Amino acid sequence: MDVALAVVAVGAVVAGLVAGVPWWRGRRELGSPADRATFHTLHTASLAAPPLRAGLTEQGAQKAVRHLRELLGSAAVAITDGERVLAWDGTGEHHADGALAHAAGPMGSGRTDVLGPETVACVRLDCPVRHAVVVPLTTDDRVVGTLAAYGGDVSAGLIRAAEEVGHWVDAQLQLAELDRSRTLLMEAEVRALRAQISPHFVYNSLTTIASFVRTDPERARELLLEFADFTRYSFRRHGDFTTLAEELHSIDRYLLLQRARFGDERLRVTLRIAPEVLPVAVPFLCLQPLVENAVRHGLQDRAGPGRITIVAEDAGADCAISVEDDGVGMDPERLRHVLAGEYEGAEAAGIGLGNVDERLRQVYGDDYGLAVETAAGAGTKVTLRVPKYRPGVTASGPKGG
Repeated sequence: MDVALAVVAVGAVVAGLVAGVPWWRGRRELGSPADRATFHTLHTASLAAPPLRAGLTEQGAQKAVRHLRELLGSAAVAITDGERVLAWDGTGEHHADGALAHAAGPMGSGRTDVLGPETVACVRLDCPVRHAVVVPLTTDDRVVGTLAAYGGDVSAGLIRAAEEVGHWVDAQLQLAELDRSRTLLMEAEVRALRAQISPHFVYNSLTTIASFVRTDPERARELLLEFADFTRYSFRRHGDFTTLAEELHSIDRYLLLQRARFGDERLRVTLRIAPEVLPVAVPFLCLQPLVENAVRHGLQDRAGPGRITIVAEDAGADCAISVEDDGVGMDPERLRHVLAGEYEGAEAAGIGLGNVDERLRQVYGDDYGLAVETAAGAGTKVTLRVPKYRPGVTASGPKGG
């Protein structure tokens, strides 16, 4: 079938959806029977894709198998993972018990097997299942399962169709692996940030709280509660995203503890937050490391008081956020190495910046990395943007940790 026909069919579907007209009302406008067949095939494939994006699981296979059988037009279809039959759809269900044995060859060789009546057929004269085409399913060059099409006979067209559908399933499983790898990478990066938070800040906060126990017990109690809330949020295990409001609330606790340590006059904070951007979803712990950097490396070695300014404002389709300090600043060339990940163990300052920059780019694309303005002795301003809405990005997890 001409690829152009498929493009025409997809274009008609998209146009119908944009116009708010159900596709079936404009079915006559799809053109020839070939056009309609192309659309039907694409629509069926789109229904099978979401369950497979979770990987080769029993639940996903059972949801997808009916659509895969419709694509193949066979009497029955079986999906296995090499150890069990995950799903069977169609007639001749009594053959499902043998599907695992039928899968053994492709699981071992990685090649398609065509099985005849001597392997597949049964004693039931009315059973339409006499042959099978079994194709391996692979991800990362590993055979992870099989897809088998069962019917009364085998044609070259069925073999080719089974292999093409198998390759399409492989692509969905590969996308599932990429999604899983991305999630694990983000979790690892958040763990790295948590490790950065704990050693210095925990010790200094507890030391500060202890210093108030005798002189001002009530303040010591309040600071201890703030510290507990801060650590509960920072070490929570629910979701990759949070709201800007929750991230700023955690930052407020952090700054309260730091001001108790350095003194209100030594650390001055200015917040300019537009209320309309507070519900925006942001990556978990994407701002907190920037504020920590401003305190630890912008003000800690500065003589006299220092100021941190945090701004979050509406920027059309985006939310624009900046964290600025008037501290010691950083050499721009060193900053370039920090963002490239070329820091040494002693330069823990770079872990927060590089980590946040990488996570923003992973989630939103390279246009959404950090922008840093700094120079030695001139302070530092870190700016970032996040879309107000992005498909698949939603805040989750309990409020306040």
